[in-house]
Amino acid sequence: MRILIVTPHFYPETFKCNDMAFELKRRGHDVSVMTAIPDYPKGRFFDGYGIFKKRRETIEGVKVHRSVIIPRGKASSIRLALNYLSYTFFAIINALWFGLTRKYDAIIVHETSPVMVGIPAVIIKKMQRIPLYFWVLDLWPESLSAAGGIKNKTILGVFGKLTRWIYKNSNTILISSNGFKESICKKGDFANKIEYFPNWVDKIEPSNKVVPEFPKGFNVVFTGNIGEAQDFPHLLKAAEILKEQNINFIIVGDGRERPQVEKEIEERGLSNVKCIGRYPIETMPQFYSQADVLFLALKDTPIFSLTAPAKLQAYMSSGKPIVAMINGEGADLIKDADCGWSVPAEDSQALAQLLLSLSKEKPEILNQKGTNGEIYSQKHFQFKDCIDKLEKIISNSKSPYSHN
Repeated sequence: MRILIVTPHFYPETFKCNDMAFELKRRGHDVSVMTAIPDYPKGRFFDGYGIFKKRRETIEGVKVHRSVIIPRGKASSIRLALNYLSYTFFAIINALWFGLTRKYDAIIVHETSPVMVGIPAVIIKKMQRIPLYFWVLDLWPESLSAAGGIKNKTILGVFGKLTRWIYKNSNTILISSNGFKESICKKGDFANKIEYFPNWVDKIEPSNKVVPEFPKGFNVVFTGNIGEAQDFPHLLKAAEILKEQNINFIIVGDGRERPQVEKEIEERGLSNVKCIGRYPIETMPQFYSQADVLFLALKDTPIFSLTAPAKLQAYMSSGKPIVAMINGEGADLIKDADCGWSVPAEDSQALAQLLLSLSKEKPEILNQKGTNGEIYSQKHFQFKDCIDKLEKIISNSKSPYSHN
């Protein structure tokens, strides 16, 4: 099939759609990607890329077309808005051109943020009368209020209508978390379009790169984005409670909230918290191996209770036990897999008590939880199985107007 993937992020940025595109190409499909000039996460164009550089290229047989964007910079609200709007504007122009000059059999939208990434895909779908598969990884407009702090009812209403329009024009709505069904079905009669399509676990090649050695004691390790959604204020409160215990908090990653987190660590004298920065994904196994437990959290908001973060699947595959400060779908998954423990979102006291208890627990108890997670991951989140399912979904719901 001739498949177009529409996404705001693609290689050399690190996102799931990279694996999807390259694997579909390896399986014999003709794959093209409509994306943007890469700028995530540092907020500036990657070396070698720009408005007049490498706007079109072929990577592992995948044809990549990049729209102009205003880089996100330090990801302030204004810069993010300009980043999103510039991508949408120029991607719509590209969509009109693509719809007239190229032929596709199906469109897959990789929707991280913003939801407007679906607009150019709908345009091409309507022009060529082909099926559209919309992979929801971020719920809109809920994420605007939960993570973006936007409370204006008019703005939320506009994005609510836009989201409904995109869902209405999607042949299949792929959801990365079963909890998303509730939100999507509130927006319209879309239940018969929904298919569960989870994030898969990345296959990470071992790295010989030297990483920092953790201090002695019970090590609680977080890896990934340091953002508002990850609720670091309540993690730091738990760390403060445990200041006199031999429990260390190791934060591996980067993000908008990192400067504030580092400021809080210094001002509060949290010598048991180490923020060591961002490292390549291939080094994660080396960090995991030094951990006693792996940690994640999401703020106490309705949207996050519907979400099972992709980080959870990655943690499960490591064979290490998980501790989470999270509600809803994520907590349910940990319980279902029996791969760790969770406390309610934003409950620093409960987190501190749990970690203190686990630091005195028998190693075989922790090891068993980690093993449970690894087994569950192998059963439910394998890359090959996910792409097999995607191919099946596409082949079973092809539009009568498809060019095949």
